[in-house]
Amino acid sequence: MDKKMTSGEIAKKAGVSQKAVRLYDEKGLLKPTDYSEGNYRLYDKAALQVLEKIVALKQIGFSLEEIRDNILAGDAKDIKEALELQKKSMEEKRYRIDMTIDAISRTQAQEGDLDWDDVAGIVQSVTLDQEADRGHWIALQHTVPGQDWYVTVFKSMNFKKDEKVLDLGCGYSKIWRNNWKDIPEGTKIFGYDIPGSWAEDFAEFVKENGIDLPAGVSIDLIFEDLEKDAAWEKIEKEKDYTSIIAHYIDDELKDTEALVEKASKVLAKDGIFSINGRSVPRWYLFFEAAMKELGIDAPFIEEKITEKEGERDDFRAMVGKYFGKVEEVTLPSSFRYDDAKELVDRMKECFPGQEKFFCKYQEKIKAYFAEKISKDGEVIVCMDGTFLHCSL
Repeated sequence: MDKKMTSGEIAKKAGVSQKAVRLYDEKGLLKPTDYSEGNYRLYDKAALQVLEKIVALKQIGFSLEEIRDNILAGDAKDIKEALELQKKSMEEKRYRIDMTIDAISRTQAQEGDLDWDDVAGIVQSVTLDQEADRGHWIALQHTVPGQDWYVTVFKSMNFKKDEKVLDLGCGYSKIWRNNWKDIPEGTKIFGYDIPGSWAEDFAEFVKENGIDLPAGVSIDLIFEDLEKDAAWEKIEKEKDYTSIIAHYIDDELKDTEALVEKASKVLAKDGIFSINGRSVPRWYLFFEAAMKELGIDAPFIEEKITEKEGERDDFRAMVGKYFGKVEEVTLPSSFRYDDAKELVDRMKECFPGQEKFFCKYQEKIKAYFAEKISKDGEVIVCMDGTFLHCSL
């Protein structure tokens, strides 16, 4: 193919539009080989091969920026690593698609009429529930033997006999399931969540296992949206809750401050309101320390930490507007890993969009963790959690 092709001809051979060819030129992926006397773009056989490569990579999900920065400009090893990263990305997308399909199926199974707000809210809640469930599964796989996070959280609340407990966004309710026979006698638990959430599964659990509860313990599950007045009208009828739990709901709300304010109005004078402390994720600190030990510059980790520190400080200042005392409670937890690749994969999940960094340093990071595992048998990651215990 000695004759040079126009943009229309090369587009036709590659099965794309002329507009796409012009876009790839603007993005720096496909430069013309030459120009005609009339200043039209001309392309040779090598350019066609580049274009075909771009089309193929786009088909498997690469963005134009990734193709430009990590593929066309890289060597064979870079391409192999980039493909591996893309495979993981596609697997994650497939996981999320499966979650969404399941969420829609469960929404369709709900009784009664639904409006579009109900559908959107239920799908969002179920999807978030399933994502949390995935996190729980990971925790079960890696928690140091002998530790049960939900037993630790339960004990930190120091529940007493005959308490009235409000559980906001109760969901799957591991705090109750995992401590079923240790709930103090006479405790009355009011759990709120929307229809279609994992709280429905907990409702079945209560029916099947209620006979094993300590004397006088009752669990009432109310299916209402906590961002609507109807839920709080019911909550306010009881009032003076001795403990209010909002551990895994704040990230799901459009207006967390509204929930915090309302909770402060129904808490007993000597009661405790417990909510996530929004601390910097322990994984960020773990990987920051590892990169410093390796001598690898990873400014994106520091940026993430700074961002989360700001969010934490803003959140705690907001909570302090409604409660006279805000105490930080840190609960111990550790994960164990004996596979270096799993740790590298976890780092990629924590810091998406850093393909170029991982193409360059992945093997070095993997070797670092592998050496530690070889020496100690495992790597222990501090996963301590922080809650805010607030009182009036």
